[in-house]
Amino acid sequence: MKVVFIGTSEFGVPALDALVASPEHTVVGVVTQPDRPVGRQQKMTPSPIKEAAFKHHLKIFQPEQIKRDSVIKQIAYLRPDVIVVAAYGQILPKVILDLPQYGCLNLHASILPKFRGASPIQSAILAREKKSGVTVMWMNEGLDTGDVLLVGETPIKADDTAQTLHDRLALIGAKSLLTSLALIKKGKATRTSQSDLGVAASYAKKLTKEDGRIDWTKGKRDIDAHIRAMTPWPSAYTWVPDNMAGGTDQKMLKIFTTIFSHRAKGKPGEVVRVDKHGVLVSTGGTGGLLLREVQLEGKKRMHAAEFARGFNLAVGTILG
Repeated sequence: MKVVFIGTSEFGVPALDALVASPEHTVVGVVTQPDRPVGRQQKMTPSPIKEAAFKHHLKIFQPEQIKRDSVIKQIAYLRPDVIVVAAYGQILPKVILDLPQYGCLNLHASILPKFRGASPIQSAILAREKKSGVTVMWMNEGLDTGDVLLVGETPIKADDTAQTLHDRLALIGAKSLLTSLALIKKGKATRTSQSDLGVAASYAKKLTKEDGRIDWTKGKRDIDAHIRAMTPWPSAYTWVPDNMAGGTDQKMLKIFTTIFSHRAKGKPGEVVRVDKHGVLVSTGGTGGLLLREVQLEGKKRMHAAEFARGFNLAVGTILG
């Protein structure tokens, strides 16, 4: 099949690589977002999909808006049999959806209709779901509302972060895409309405930096899930009084790994023990979390015990 691939983030790279490697398909063009300024230096940086497409010597398009007539004409000129979309970041207009003979497929990183929208991976971990997956969906004009063609599933592990689950789902998405295209070619692809799946639809909003803030009144398992869901971005964080400044200033402390504890007794967010094993913090409900790997603003990532020594963190300090 002749394929136009539309995507931006790292999630779609294994799928694009798989299409290029497949003798059954030819990627005739790749559409991705324009280069964007990244980091403190605001260096113009290509998307992961652009980098992958460049490596494969593919034709690349980077429109600011895919709905422009000139872009639609360019895609139409390529005469794709199918369009594949993976984490692109813009809504495709109906005129593009209607272009290819076999329609448009979307790779979405959840088991639809749960967690439609922008942050399905983080939302599944936050909700403490037992499994996640990639849905290959026939695209329509709605937001992740199209009929389901195929679902590839994976358990969510106890130590999964958004990054580790993302990486696993990206590989599952690549395999599921090739299977889906084979079914289409054989005339065996099915369409299942999401409303027939017996699961309530939910939406996963786009995350902001503020979403990373830890609510210590929640139970330890919910906070642990929050920390893992926010890793690597926007990062889970709390505010810690700067004892060096007399406790009048607050500094941001990012938290990356923890261990459950049943022994912590104190107010939510209270530091109840500091030793070589880390920093033990009480949470809502029973017990707490032993902080293991943290990063104080302006400092490197380090063991919590090392941070506590350098920061003069005292037992009784309330994190918030």
